[in-house]
Amino acid sequence: MKPETSSNIPKSKLALPIAGRDHIQGPIEAPITLLEYGDYECPYCGAAYTVIKAVQKQLGDRLCFAFRNFPLVNSHPHAQHAAETAEAAGAQGRFWEMHDLLYEHQESLEDEDLAEYARALGLDARRLITEVLAGEHLARVREDFRSGARAGVNGTPTLFINGIRYSGAPQADALLAALTTRATSRANNPAFSK
Repeated sequence: MKPETSSNIPKSKLALPIAGRDHIQGPIEAPITLLEYGDYECPYCGAAYTVIKAVQKQLGDRLCFAFRNFPLVNSHPHAQHAAETAEAAGAQGRFWEMHDLLYEHQESLEDEDLAEYARALGLDARRLITEVLAGEHLARVREDFRSGARAGVNGTPTLFINGIRYSGAPQADALLAALTTRATSRANNPAFSK
């Protein structure tokens, strides 16, 4: 086992605060923030997806949830296009609907599947696939990825509560307890840009 030094201890704080560039559900002024770095093809992220949905339902307007892309392309060959598809759907005003579909259909993330999801959401599927294949949303996905790497993210899902890395299990009871314990006023919340 490698001894921990200041250079290999995982960072515990969010490197890029939550801001207008992020995809957010819930009120931006909520006292609790939860940010996920996720990969649409990661089975652990798929499990966390249902946990986060349950936690959002329980906390309601007390929670602001943000999602950033962290596709692990060496392990998940469809993760990059899935992330770009979510961003392309976001360009058409439907990020969260696509986000949900991608997690609910993780086993079907081929480009043809992505086009079908776009059609199912009433999006311009041709535009979406053209943007994905042209890499029009690649810069945004890379920006998310780099911000995660700067914060010490090296796997998915990685969660941050009020700007501090959550190291517990992504199970509903444990996550809910951590979220409510760390609830602070927005003024003291380092997750937001000032």
